[in-house]
Amino acid sequence: MSILHDKRLKSVPWKDLTQMTLLDRIIENTISLPWLTISLVLAYFQLYFIALPFSFVFFLTGLRQSHNGFHYTLGLSKKATWFVLFINSLLMLAAMHAIKYNHLRHHKYCLHENDVEGNCARMKAWQSLLYGPIFIFKQHAAALRSKESKTVKNVLLEILVIALIVPLAFYFGIPVLQYHLLAMAIGEFFTAFFAVWTVHHDCDEHVFARTLSNKWKNIFTYNMFYHLEHHLFPKVPTIKLPELAKRIKEEMPDLKAKEVF
Repeated sequence: MSILHDKRLKSVPWKDLTQMTLLDRIIENTISLPWLTISLVLAYFQLYFIALPFSFVFFLTGLRQSHNGFHYTLGLSKKATWFVLFINSLLMLAAMHAIKYNHLRHHKYCLHENDVEGNCARMKAWQSLLYGPIFIFKQHAAALRSKESKTVKNVLLEILVIALIVPLAFYFGIPVLQYHLLAMAIGEFFTAFFAVWTVHHDCDEHVFARTLSNKWKNIFTYNMFYHLEHHLFPKVPTIKLPELAKRIKEEMPDLKAKEVF
Protein backbone atom coordinates (compact mmCIF):
# COMPACT_ATOMS: atom_id res chain seq x y z
CA MET A 1 0.00 0.00 0.00
CA SER A 2 1.26 3.47 -0.83
CA ILE A 3 2.57 5.48 2.08
CA LEU A 4 -0.01 8.14 1.16
CA HIS A 5 -2.73 5.75 2.33
CA ASP A 6 -1.16 5.20 5.74
CA LYS A 7 -3.73 6.50 8.23
CA ARG A 8 -1.00 7.60 10.62
CA LEU A 9 -0.09 10.43 8.26
CA LYS A 10 -3.24 12.24 9.36
CA SER A 11 -1.85 12.31 12.89
CA VAL A 12 1.31 14.16 11.90
CA PRO A 13 0.97 17.81 12.98
CA TRP A 14 2.23 19.98 10.12
CA LYS A 15 0.02 23.03 9.59
CA ASP A 16 1.83 25.07 12.26
CA LEU A 17 5.05 24.53 10.27
CA THR A 18 3.65 26.55 7.39
CA GLN A 19 3.77 29.67 9.56
CA MET A 20 6.98 31.60 8.95
CA THR A 21 8.62 34.17 11.19
CA LEU A 22 10.25 37.31 9.80
CA LEU A 23 13.64 35.64 10.22
CA ASP A 24 12.40 32.57 8.30
CA ARG A 25 11.33 34.81 5.42
CA ILE A 26 14.62 36.68 5.37
CA ILE A 27 16.61 33.44 5.33
CA GLU A 28 14.54 31.79 2.58
CA ASN A 29 14.62 34.86 0.34
CA THR A 30 18.29 35.78 0.73
CA ILE A 31 19.87 32.36 1.19
CA SER A 32 21.47 32.38 -2.27
CA LEU A 33 22.67 36.00 -2.25
CA PRO A 34 25.98 35.60 -0.34
CA TRP A 35 27.08 32.73 -2.58
CA LEU A 36 26.20 34.65 -5.75
CA THR A 37 28.08 37.72 -4.52
CA ILE A 38 31.24 35.80 -3.56
CA SER A 39 31.28 33.85 -6.83
CA LEU A 40 30.95 37.04 -8.90
CA VAL A 41 33.64 38.87 -6.92
CA LEU A 42 36.05 35.96 -7.39
CA ALA A 43 35.18 35.77 -11.09
CA TYR A 44 35.80 39.52 -11.41
CA PHE A 45 39.38 38.89 -10.27
CA GLN A 46 39.55 35.94 -12.72
CA LEU A 47 39.76 33.39 -9.91
CA TYR A 48 37.39 31.12 -11.78
CA PHE A 49 38.34 27.78 -10.25
CA ILE A 50 38.00 29.22 -6.76
CA ALA A 51 34.67 30.75 -7.76
CA LEU A 52 33.21 27.44 -8.98
CA PRO A 53 32.36 25.96 -5.55
CA PHE A 54 30.57 29.18 -4.62
CA SER A 55 28.66 29.09 -7.91
CA PHE A 56 27.69 25.50 -7.13
CA VAL A 57 26.30 26.48 -3.72
CA PHE A 58 24.52 29.45 -5.29
CA PHE A 59 22.88 27.06 -7.75
CA LEU A 60 21.86 24.71 -4.93
CA THR A 61 20.40 27.50 -2.79
CA GLY A 62 18.80 29.05 -5.86
CA LEU A 63 17.05 25.75 -6.49
CA ARG A 64 15.88 25.71 -2.87
CA GLN A 65 14.55 29.25 -3.17
CA SER A 66 12.82 28.60 -6.50
CA HIS A 67 11.42 25.29 -5.25
CA ASN A 68 9.82 27.06 -2.30
CA GLY A 69 8.47 29.58 -4.77
CA PHE A 70 6.81 26.79 -6.76
CA HIS A 71 4.81 25.87 -3.65
CA TYR A 72 4.35 29.46 -2.39
CA THR A 73 6.33 28.70 0.76
CA LEU A 74 8.65 31.70 0.67
CA GLY A 75 6.37 33.66 2.98
CA LEU A 76 5.68 36.18 0.20
CA SER A 77 2.63 37.28 -1.75
CA LYS A 78 1.95 35.64 -5.12
CA LYS A 79 3.18 38.75 -6.97
CA ALA A 80 6.41 38.86 -4.97
CA THR A 81 6.89 35.12 -5.51
CA TRP A 82 6.46 35.64 -9.27
CA PHE A 83 9.22 38.26 -9.14
CA VAL A 84 11.55 35.89 -7.25
CA LEU A 85 11.01 33.18 -9.86
CA PHE A 86 11.55 35.67 -12.68
CA ILE A 87 14.84 36.94 -11.21
CA ASN A 88 16.03 33.38 -10.56
CA SER A 89 15.21 32.53 -14.18
CA LEU A 90 17.68 35.17 -15.33
CA LEU A 91 20.29 34.27 -12.72
CA MET A 92 20.06 30.50 -13.23
CA LEU A 93 19.55 30.46 -17.00
CA ALA A 94 16.24 28.56 -17.08
CA ALA A 95 12.59 29.64 -17.14
CA MET A 96 11.54 28.90 -13.58
CA HIS A 97 7.86 29.03 -14.48
CA ALA A 98 8.53 26.11 -16.85
CA ILE A 99 10.25 24.21 -14.05
CA LYS A 100 7.36 25.10 -11.74
CA TYR A 101 4.76 23.75 -14.19
CA ASN A 102 6.52 20.39 -14.47
CA HIS A 103 7.32 20.20 -10.76
CA LEU A 104 3.68 20.61 -9.72
CA ARG A 105 2.74 17.91 -12.22
CA HIS A 106 5.53 15.80 -10.75
CA HIS A 107 3.72 15.95 -7.41
CA LYS A 108 0.45 15.01 -9.07
CA TYR A 109 1.77 12.21 -11.30
CA CYS A 110 4.90 11.20 -9.36
CA LEU A 111 6.92 8.62 -11.38
CA HIS A 112 4.02 7.92 -13.72
CA GLU A 113 3.84 8.39 -17.49
CA ASN A 114 2.75 12.05 -17.30
CA ASP A 115 5.64 13.00 -15.01
CA VAL A 116 8.07 14.82 -17.33
CA GLU A 117 10.27 15.85 -14.42
CA GLY A 118 10.51 12.39 -12.89
CA ASN A 119 11.07 10.27 -15.99
CA CYS A 120 14.86 10.25 -15.59
CA ALA A 121 14.48 8.51 -12.20
CA ARG A 122 14.04 5.24 -14.08
CA MET A 123 17.41 5.64 -15.80
CA LYS A 124 20.81 4.49 -14.65
CA ALA A 125 22.96 7.17 -13.03
CA TRP A 126 25.19 7.66 -16.08
CA GLN A 127 22.15 7.88 -18.34
CA SER A 128 20.58 10.64 -16.24
CA LEU A 129 23.86 12.57 -16.39
CA LEU A 130 23.91 12.39 -20.19
CA TYR A 131 20.20 13.16 -20.31
CA GLY A 132 20.70 16.53 -18.57
CA PRO A 133 20.60 18.89 -21.61
CA ILE A 134 17.61 17.03 -23.08
CA PHE A 135 15.89 17.17 -19.67
CA ILE A 136 16.03 20.98 -19.57
CA PHE A 137 14.73 21.23 -23.14
CA LYS A 138 11.83 18.86 -22.40
CA GLN A 139 10.89 20.83 -19.29
CA HIS A 140 10.53 24.01 -21.31
CA ALA A 141 8.81 22.28 -24.23
CA ALA A 142 6.23 20.64 -21.95
CA ALA A 143 5.41 23.97 -20.29
CA LEU A 144 5.03 25.72 -23.66
CA ARG A 145 2.62 22.99 -24.79
CA SER A 146 0.55 23.60 -21.69
CA LYS A 147 -3.04 24.77 -21.97
CA GLU A 148 -2.32 27.20 -19.15
CA SER A 149 -1.99 30.49 -21.01
CA LYS A 150 -0.52 32.27 -17.99
CA THR A 151 2.22 29.66 -17.71
CA VAL A 152 3.03 29.91 -21.42
CA LYS A 153 3.25 33.73 -21.24
CA ASN A 154 5.52 33.62 -18.20
CA VAL A 155 7.81 31.03 -19.79
CA LEU A 156 8.03 32.94 -23.07
CA LEU A 157 8.89 36.15 -21.21
CA GLU A 158 11.65 34.45 -19.24
CA ILE A 159 13.07 32.73 -22.33
CA LEU A 160 13.02 36.05 -24.22
CA VAL A 161 14.96 37.93 -21.54
CA ILE A 162 17.47 35.08 -21.18
CA ALA A 163 17.89 35.05 -24.96
CA LEU A 164 18.75 38.76 -24.81
CA ILE A 165 21.16 38.54 -21.88
CA VAL A 166 23.31 35.68 -23.19
CA PRO A 167 24.38 37.17 -26.56
CA LEU A 168 24.85 40.62 -25.01
CA ALA A 169 27.22 39.20 -22.39
CA PHE A 170 29.42 37.69 -25.10
CA TYR A 171 29.03 40.54 -27.61
CA PHE A 172 30.19 43.15 -25.11
CA GLY A 173 32.80 40.79 -23.67
CA ILE A 174 31.81 40.88 -19.99
CA PRO A 175 34.00 38.14 -18.42
CA VAL A 176 32.17 38.02 -15.06
CA LEU A 177 28.81 37.54 -16.74
CA GLN A 178 30.23 35.08 -19.26
CA TYR A 179 31.66 32.97 -16.44
CA HIS A 180 28.38 33.05 -14.50
CA LEU A 181 26.29 32.07 -17.51
CA LEU A 182 28.59 29.16 -18.36
CA ALA A 183 28.56 27.97 -14.73
CA MET A 184 24.76 28.11 -14.63
CA ALA A 185 24.46 26.27 -17.95
CA ILE A 186 26.59 23.47 -16.50
CA GLY A 187 24.39 23.47 -13.38
CA GLU A 188 21.22 23.17 -15.45
CA PHE A 189 22.68 20.26 -17.41
CA PHE A 190 23.20 18.36 -14.14
CA THR A 191 19.76 18.99 -12.60
CA ALA A 192 18.29 15.76 -13.99
CA PHE A 193 20.83 13.83 -11.95
CA PHE A 194 21.14 15.91 -8.78
CA ALA A 195 17.57 17.22 -8.43
CA VAL A 196 15.60 14.19 -9.68
CA TRP A 197 17.58 10.96 -10.04
CA THR A 198 19.25 11.18 -6.62
CA VAL A 199 15.93 11.48 -4.77
CA HIS A 200 13.78 9.12 -6.84
CA HIS A 201 15.91 6.35 -8.35
CA ASP A 202 14.86 2.79 -7.54
CA CYS A 203 11.62 4.05 -6.02
CA ASP A 204 8.07 3.07 -6.90
CA GLU A 205 4.44 3.98 -6.17
CA HIS A 206 4.74 2.60 -2.63
CA VAL A 207 7.80 4.52 -1.43
CA PHE A 208 8.19 7.07 -4.19
CA ALA A 209 10.95 9.32 -2.85
CA ARG A 210 14.14 9.10 -0.82
CA THR A 211 15.22 11.10 2.20
CA LEU A 212 18.38 12.02 4.08
CA SER A 213 18.42 11.35 7.80
CA ASN A 214 21.96 12.40 8.73
CA LYS A 215 21.94 15.83 10.40
CA TRP A 216 25.29 17.03 9.04
CA LYS A 217 24.59 15.82 5.52
CA ASN A 218 21.35 17.83 5.59
CA ILE A 219 23.14 20.93 6.83
CA PHE A 220 25.70 20.55 4.04
CA THR A 221 22.94 20.16 1.41
CA TYR A 222 20.69 22.91 2.81
CA ASN A 223 17.88 20.46 3.71
CA MET A 224 17.20 19.86 0.02
CA PHE A 225 17.15 16.07 0.41
CA TYR A 226 14.25 15.72 2.83
CA HIS A 227 12.42 14.72 -0.31
CA LEU A 228 10.03 12.08 0.97
CA GLU A 229 8.90 14.50 3.68
CA HIS A 230 8.43 17.21 1.07
CA HIS A 231 6.24 14.98 -1.10
CA LEU A 232 4.09 14.06 1.88
CA PHE A 233 3.62 17.67 3.02
CA PRO A 234 4.56 20.01 0.14
CA LYS A 235 3.19 23.12 1.86
CA VAL A 236 5.88 22.96 4.56
CA PRO A 237 8.81 25.31 3.69
CA THR A 238 12.29 23.86 3.42
CA ILE A 239 13.46 25.60 6.58
CA LYS A 240 10.92 23.58 8.59
CA LEU A 241 11.60 20.16 7.02
CA PRO A 242 13.95 18.94 9.80
CA GLU A 243 11.15 19.41 12.33
CA LEU A 244 8.66 17.77 9.97
CA ALA A 245 10.96 14.76 9.55
CA LYS A 246 11.16 14.43 13.33
CA ARG A 247 7.38 14.50 13.68
CA ILE A 248 6.86 11.91 10.95
CA LYS A 249 9.38 9.63 12.65
CA GLU A 250 7.54 9.98 15.96
CA GLU A 251 4.19 9.03 14.41
CA MET A 252 5.57 6.38 12.04
CA PRO A 253 8.68 4.89 13.71
CA ASP A 254 8.61 1.84 11.46
CA LEU A 255 8.61 3.86 8.23
CA LYS A 256 11.22 2.42 5.88
CA ALA A 257 12.73 5.11 3.68
CA LYS A 258 15.59 4.85 1.22
CA GLU A 259 18.51 7.21 1.81
CA VAL A 260 19.73 9.66 -0.85
CA PHE A 261 23.33 8.97 0.15
